[in-house]
Amino acid sequence: MSSEVARVYRDILKAVVKHVGKEDHKSHFTDFVKHEFRNNSNSLDKINLARNYTYLLNSIHSHKELLFSYNIAVDRTEEMKRVLGKSAASVGLRLPEVYQP
Repeated sequence: MSSEVARVYRDILKAVVKHVGKEDHKSHFTDFVKHEFRNNSNSLDKINLARNYTYLLNSIHSHKELLFSYNIAVDRTEEMKRVLGKSAASVGLRLPEVYQP
């Protein structure tokens, strides 16, 4: 049971950091998760709720990325910059800053 709790705790923290962010102004999300697990980690209902929330959070962001990949009617410049930045970073490069007058 404790290994399952640890896995769910690790998964939900990883999902919150990945999809919400880990900046200082967003740290209350991870603080809340840590607080809830430290206080009520024995409740089976809370563990199932945390597992379901992790699944929901990951699914929503996967769905959003899928919609972007299908070229829905949104501006994709930021998403393309992110993809190109990841590609450049994978080979040790950085994209140059774009000059805007």
